[in-house]
Parts: sequence; structure tokens; C-alpha cells
Amino acid sequence: MNGLFEPTDAALVPRFAGVASFMRLPVVTDPALVDVALVGVPFDGGTTNRPGTRHGPREIRNQSSLMRRINANGVAPYDTLRVADLGDSPVNPIDLLDSLAKIEGFFTGIAAAGAIPITAGGDHLITLPILRALAAKAPVGLIHFDAHSDTNDKYFGDNPYTHGSPFRRAVEEGLLDPKRCVQIGIRGTYYHPTDFDFARAAGFRIITMDEVMDRGITEVMVETRLIIGADPVYVSFDIDSLDPAIAVGTGTPEIGGFTAREAQRMLRSLTGLNIIGADVVEVSPPFDPSGLTALTGATMMFELLCAIAGGKN
Repeated sequence: MNGLFEPTDAALVPRFAGVASFMRLPVVTDPALVDVALVGVPFDGGTTNRPGTRHGPREIRNQSSLMRRINANGVAPYDTLRVADLGDSPVNPIDLLDSLAKIEGFFTGIAAAGAIPITAGGDHLITLPILRALAAKAPVGLIHFDAHSDTNDKYFGDNPYTHGSPFRRAVEEGLLDPKRCVQIGIRGTYYHPTDFDFARAAGFRIITMDEVMDRGITEVMVETRLIIGADPVYVSFDIDSLDPAIAVGTGTPEIGGFTAREAQRMLRSLTGLNIIGADVVEVSPPFDPSGLTALTGATMMFELLCAIAGGKN
């Protein structure tokens, strides 16, 4: 099925050589050529404190050279899917609203071609224009791994668009079916006792980190699958869902997070769901010169790819 899009063989060309691309796959510009499009959105204009996620896609590409062809569960995505690097969405680093429009337009083209995007961010605000493109015809479900609910309202006066508000805006715009939205790993300190009122009133299932630890990952993911069902779902993975001891390169670190191994198990449990798109956001390379956070982000992108591929077999 897929004679065109194969990763560069590390036994022939060393990982440190050649043009950097996601998973060492070919770079194409036509989304109609692929089943899954790996995309970067180098934008952090929605960040409220520590910036740097605009550099995430480039460093995730670099670190993704360490990905091989098959994951630990034996899923070989390139055997069943046409996958390629579709480059970066256009952005405007000095105009937030123009960036949102450019990102939406880029992903509208991907959706029209029938490809499934897996995106490297970028701050979490990028999920809003992606959902505007993918959920233009009908609201979708959401599986959201994060330390934060990202359903706050306005910041710094009357600004409704930040990385702390994408899912509130998405509900208000009719992009998400809140009864099919699950947030996993929420933890950390609050601004105000009412911080989660909007999400809970809308119908979100918020599963805190304490609840995950009490019940166990397997039970939590079984419940998640039951809530999501067979209808379309978008998966958003904020790297700060992981403990900062593992993923220090992020703008809003929160102690007490998941291990990388736990995150891999959760993403692998998504196999078979009707995933229409996914992202890995909030990787900020300037806060992690080692590159380990970007490597972790690349690994989570590969696990998402394998979850999609495993459901197509």
C-alpha cells in the first residue's frame, strides 16, 4: 500500500545526517498524498508566561530521528498508512488573530484532503484553530492529557485567546461535544475555587491526577473509551501532563505528573478509536538544552501514529 513514504534507514544514512523531518519521513506539500500528515505549528503567541514553544516543531523533528519503524506493541504504521511530513503551518509571530486564521486555513486543506493530522506545537492555543478546521461540520469528542484544564475565560483584561482558554472557546464555538470530553491528569494549584466550574457544568469528565493514581491507568482508560465511543475524537497531549523531572522543557511545569511509561500506556490504549487528529503541544526547547523533552514529544507523536495505525488494521 505504501511504496513511497518510508523513513530513511539509519543503517544506510546515520541519524545525524540528512534533512531533519518528522520520523525521517519524506517532506511533501500535498495532503492528498497521505493518510496521516505530520505537521508543525511553530507558534507561542498564546503563552502567558514562559515562551519558547515556537521552537518546538524544529527540535521535535531533530529528536524524532531516534524513532524506529515499530513500537513496543508491534505496530508498524508505515506498513498500513501513507505518512509524511507536511511541513509547518504558516503563522504570524506578531499577530495572534492572523496566526489563528492562517493555522485554521492550513488545517482546512488537510481535512478537505481526508488526511489525519498529528501536530507538534506550539502552545496549546493552536488546538483551537485546528479544531475549527477539523470540526467545521459537526462537534467532536476530546481526550485531553494535561496538568491544566485550559478552560479559563479571559486573561489580561478582555483577551479571550491564550493557551489557558482553547477548550472553553471550542465549546462556545460548537466545535466540541462536551459530553464526550475527557481530561486526564489535571493537577496543580488553582487561581480560584471556580476554575473548573465551566468545564464541569458543560459536561467534561475531569479525571485528576489523584483519581488516576487511586484507580489506576487501565481503569481510567476503560472509562475514557466508554465515554468517547465510536464517534470522531481529537486527542491533545500537553507535554506538561508529564512530571517535569521527565519533561522539564515546558512553559508551565507542574510537579506530580505522569511518567513517560505511563503516558505511553495511555496512548497505546487509544487504538481502535475514531481519531480524526491529534497534537503534542507545549514543548519548549530553550528550557531543556538536553533535548530530552523534545525526544519525549516525538515519542508521543509516534505512539499517537501507532494508535491510529493499529485501529486501521
